[in-house]
Amino acid sequence: MLRSLEGSDASVQGTNDDAQISKMSCAKTGYFKDEFIQYFVRRASRRSPLINRGYYSRHAALRQLLERFLGAAATSGEQPQVLVLGAGFDTTWFQLCRDKGRAPYRCLEVDFREVTKRKAAIIAKESALNSLLVQSLPLAETVAPKAPESTCGVAPSSGSSSSNVGSAFTMGAMASGAATAVATPTTAIASPAGMGGAAAASGVAVDVTSGTVYSPQYCLQAVDLRNLDALAAAVREAGWDVRLPTYILSECVLVYMEPSDSAAVVHWAAQTFPNAVMAIYEQIRPDDAFGRQMVSNLEMRGCPLKGLPATPTLAAHCARLTGGGWSWAEARDMDHLYRTFLDANDKARVERLEIFDELEEWHMIQEHYCIALGRNDAADWLSKVGFDRESDQTLF
Repeated sequence: MLRSLEGSDASVQGTNDDAQISKMSCAKTGYFKDEFIQYFVRRASRRSPLINRGYYSRHAALRQLLERFLGAAATSGEQPQVLVLGAGFDTTWFQLCRDKGRAPYRCLEVDFREVTKRKAAIIAKESALNSLLVQSLPLAETVAPKAPESTCGVAPSSGSSSSNVGSAFTMGAMASGAATAVATPTTAIASPAGMGGAAAASGVAVDVTSGTVYSPQYCLQAVDLRNLDALAAAVREAGWDVRLPTYILSECVLVYMEPSDSAAVVHWAAQTFPNAVMAIYEQIRPDDAFGRQMVSNLEMRGCPLKGLPATPTLAAHCARLTGGGWSWAEARDMDHLYRTFLDANDKARVERLEIFDELEEWHMIQEHYCIALGRNDAADWLSKVGFDRESDQTLF
């Protein structure tokens, strides 16, 4: 049983590499901008127009939701936080940090250790990536780090310890806040377990051996989502204040888990963050002909959709969110979101990029993916974060 579980985990991790190739194809064809994806793709491959447009719709919808969250969170006067579950080689934080001139939010990414070790190694190697970790340091935190009063009900550790961790380096920012950094190889670095929020705020540490990155704005940690204690510890080690506005993203992650495990993650997030939005992008509708083929194809690749029987419909997705403790939920399939949610001008631009004559298959694919949103809004900061505010909106 353990061997089967590990094999499934490895196959799911492999979907990350496939996704990066598709994102690279989209970026090179002009569907969206991502100057950092090149560092995470070993061999580029041109995807079909059908796949390119599908990844564009996914990217555009999730980016628009994130932008809505950031806009709504700005009313709080607090820095927003983004937790990416099963992040893979996502580059969103780096993109927005570069575009906006500094980090627009504090980011914590978690994934299997095998994935985070590879990502940490790439971040350590590429100056285009690791320089942004230092350039994003806020002056106030660089001069006088401030630890949150409460993170998941446990104060962050104020101690630190040294250990030989092998391939690692630290980057220190000047107290003046200058956007320069020096990366120095070292074998002695503060261990992740002892860093805590205050220690992480004093600079940047990348540990390739453990697959971790610590900085005041961006952190990467190895977490198996079936271990909620480890997930809670990652939030503590990132130095987060759980009361701040938080966006939690899960892209085709929970669907690969057993329903009891994914429901536990949804419940943990709802109970941990009183001011938050959870966005879940997943497959739906497994019971029609297309859905059965979709499920079969992934099973043949060693990636069974273990969670899909528990959330086969939009209503089921909303029920999982509200049943897990989220105060509000809604869900839309991607066909609906492409027609009603994405920016019309940008869609017109994209639809001119390639000849596209697969409309019937396009609609079928889009109808079998969805985005579900859960929201907690104790401080009344996030009420505008949703798909639309039109009269046809359906709440569950």
